[in-house]
Amino acid sequence: MPADRPLFGIALVTISVLFFAVADVQTKHLAMAHPVPVVVAVRYLASLALLLVLAGPRIGARLWRTDRTGLVLPRGGVLTLASLTIGYALKLMPVGETISIMYLSPIAVMLLAIPILGERVSAAGWALAMLGFIGVLLILRPGAGLNPAGGAFALTNAACATVYHLMTRMLSRTETAMAMLFQVTLTGAVFFSLAAIPSLSGPLPGLGDLSLMALLGVLATAGHFLFTLAYRQAPASLIAPVNYMHLVWAGLLGWLVFDHLPDGISLIGMGLVLISGVAIALRSHMDGRRKRAARADALPDTPGA
Repeated sequence: MPADRPLFGIALVTISVLFFAVADVQTKHLAMAHPVPVVVAVRYLASLALLLVLAGPRIGARLWRTDRTGLVLPRGGVLTLASLTIGYALKLMPVGETISIMYLSPIAVMLLAIPILGERVSAAGWALAMLGFIGVLLILRPGAGLNPAGGAFALTNAACATVYHLMTRMLSRTETAMAMLFQVTLTGAVFFSLAAIPSLSGPLPGLGDLSLMALLGVLATAGHFLFTLAYRQAPASLIAPVNYMHLVWAGLLGWLVFDHLPDGISLIGMGLVLISGVAIALRSHMDGRRKRAARADALPDTPGA
């Protein structure tokens, strides 16, 4: 059960999504100068090395042992495709708009959970989902000046993230978070190392850029670790809305580093995605509290000693 330290859990998630936003900005900076497979290969290899060095001696074979490997490995493949598409999307588009489109995923997860997981969505949930989709349409509207290929990569990333999160929800019942993290990291390291080979015949990154690529792995691993720690401090439904701080950090850092400020309509679209996602997460939290309270009220009174 999570510890009763919700503020600490919220703080951990806030820091973790800041790490992810910094990694997004670094990815864009590096992808504009180097092939995306090279950038992501170094990132995954650094993450893999960190997991082996820091977690391997402590937990041994539990680091990679899984029960449902037939689903764990395809999950790693989905995340690998997501990493590839977000790399190209960030290369071609501003950070804030790219991350906003990526956050279609939690909305899509809510809708797809109806046929796949048998969950129910209220009328308010449907309305909030539509609000989020309208926000993305405003960001991707004709005349917004965004690269069409970049938009396609961002939408593909959102689709991959949706499948990834649904598979995670199914696998979390039988697999440990550390083993799932290791398996996706191993899959990405192998795939991108092979994909980067054709690019090695050209100019190689200098020591400074290689260090930044390795730092991507450190930021990603630290972010995932803080997420895992946060879920031990507070219920997932409570800290889920804080994930959307990622959009805020991404927009601010994109403005500070690349001097890109979205136009008014795009800002409205990003705001709609933010409002929709946070509202959906908050509704999920309140529904969970009501269900727990109803179950508690239904229990018979415990007789005194």
